[in-house]
Order: sequence, then C-alpha cells, then structure tokens
Amino acid sequence: VQLQASGGGLVQAGGSLRLSCAASGSISSMHAMGWYRQAPGKEREYVALITSSSTTNYADPVKARFTISRDNAKNTVYLQMNSLKPDDTGAYYCAAASSLLLLRRGGRSVYWGQGTLVTVSS
Repeated sequence: VQLQASGGGLVQAGGSLRLSCAASGSISSMHAMGWYRQAPGKEREYVALITSSSTTNYADPVKARFTISRDNAKNTVYLQMNSLKPDDTGAYYCAAASSLLLLRRGGRSVYWGQGTLVTVSS
C-alpha cells in the first residue's frame, strides 16, 4: 500500500486548507483511512478517520472544524480543515489500516504516507 499526501501549506489563523491522500497498491483490504499529525517536539496524534462504509470519527480538538471524506473511484481521502488555529500546525500523515480499531491504535499494522506540512500563523 502506497499513500501520497498533498495539500499542506502556510495559512493564517481562521483560514482553510484541504489535504488529499491518494492510495495505490493492495488497498482492497484497507477498510479505514485517516490522518494523524505531529507538531514540532510532540508525539504523533490522531486526527480523523473514515471507513469504507463512510463512518467517520474525529479527535476532540478538530471536531466541528475538520471534515474527512473519501472518493472511492479515485482511492483518495480528503481532509477539509476550516477555522485553522496555530495549534493545528504540524506534519499531517495519511494512514490506512484494515480496520477502524487498528487505525485508531496507530501501531505497526498501519500503513503511513509521507507527511505534508501545515503551518498556521497567528
């Protein structure tokens, strides 16, 4: 499974960005895809996920501001980020796993893409 993330950039607080994650390879068993992020000097943290049946889940800090969606025809997952805050700054990593539980755990059973950097200025 290969994951290609894109869409990061520099934005002012209150602005918006949309991240994309294109999946390829043996993805038929990847029933959950989502995003993690890592701020400078901090551990990687869970952001959001979506399952193959379009069930979504969000971390509390991003609820009501971020929206995750997927285009199955394009094997692509999106993360629409609105009302961005400086605390949202970090490298955002696309992730895929065979189940919602495994993706939430974020362990060795998760496939990771490269990070895309999001910087929110105050």
